[in-house]
Amino acid sequence: MAPRKLDLNLFRVFDAVMRHRSLTAASRELHLTPSAVSHALSRLRSALADPLFVATEAGMEPTVRALELAPHVSAGLARIETALRTSEFVPARTPRTFRIAASDYASVTILPQLAARIAETAPEVDLRIFPFNRVDTIRQLDDSRIDVVAGWFGELPSHLRRRLLLEDRETIVARAGHPLASGAVTRERLVEFPHVVVELTGSAGQTEDGFIDEEGASRRVWIERLLLELRGGAGDLLAGRAAIVVPHYGCVLPIVTATDLIATLPWSYVRAEIERGRVVALDLPYPPLIGRLEAVWHRRSDRDAGVAWLVDRMADALAPTAR
Repeated sequence: MAPRKLDLNLFRVFDAVMRHRSLTAASRELHLTPSAVSHALSRLRSALADPLFVATEAGMEPTVRALELAPHVSAGLARIETALRTSEFVPARTPRTFRIAASDYASVTILPQLAARIAETAPEVDLRIFPFNRVDTIRQLDDSRIDVVAGWFGELPSHLRRRLLLEDRETIVARAGHPLASGAVTRERLVEFPHVVVELTGSAGQTEDGFIDEEGASRRVWIERLLLELRGGAGDLLAGRAAIVVPHYGCVLPIVTATDLIATLPWSYVRAEIERGRVVALDLPYPPLIGRLEAVWHRRSDRDAGVAWLVDRMADALAPTAR
């Protein structure tokens, strides 16, 4: 079938099924019955001469052809949405879905307060949060697959815009009652205990200053300086040990509270648990690193009132933390 004869709504169904891997979940998002979603998918399968998805116990498994189509369909739908969108954006009554790429650190730091503000002032606005630890985050901005990225960056391509949301500092944490919780904390005492380390996916090219290169951008990741800086010359036995390396932040605190492992994490991420007494912040034997959590978007959105509103709300959400 010629592309011009295809119903574009079929691709909306394809995109939803691809993201959810479920006809039922796709039907809820599209406000259609599962039967209607199945029928639309059947029409698209016939038009493209490919099954596109195969039902498995784990969900709808995409075929090779579906995986090839997916990024182009997603980018195309995003461009159509942008082209049809009016310049007027009235938060109180304009329906819109924003796509944000963020790590679990940025999500935990931003989303609770952001969700509260959106629920109060923009009831028709929905959020879709995507992983930030993929190496194609910048490409997703370029392809209009996401609207905003929340992350830590150094250099950025000139076609991207940025806004500082929060300056955060590194904090070394241990469980309550840990041997390091009493007495002076020195480098020597710190390296006596192994670390649980966050190494985001794609960080194999990490440089010594804690930045990695992604699609022309240098992105900040937390580094365990005890594991890097304390490796001295010949005969120097002062060296930390990464006992557990994980690809995200979410499991670090449970590991820390259950063991004698210690971890370096952003202050805003661990503050609540410190206040609850589940973990303690150790005195650093050196000045802390300062990280800059930023919102980044494409310059094509400079005139998009909705994206400008979203970035403002992200900044508002972090204002109490910043203070």
